[in-house]
Amino acid sequence: MSLTKEKKAGIFAQYGGSETNTGSIEGQIALLTERISQISAHLQQNKKDFSTHRGLMQLVGKRRRLLNYLSKHNLQGYRGLIEKLGIRK
Repeated sequence: MSLTKEKKAGIFAQYGGSETNTGSIEGQIALLTERISQISAHLQQNKKDFSTHRGLMQLVGKRRRLLNYLSKHNLQGYRGLIEKLGIRK
């Protein structure tokens, strides 16, 4: 269920610029989006897993805060990222 090292490196290479640029906002948002989609799939099978649901809500909130930061500091980057990731906002 967790992301492998290679998968994380691929996400950061695609969205953050390089595999070692783990501090980029775009890379962090893409990583959170991947984790959110995995946890959502888990919760569709395990509807009564409330502790995982709470963790999912925390991840969604963290991604929302990072997206707000990105929209304030780099509006074009924000629009491009939500288009690439398929986030509805």
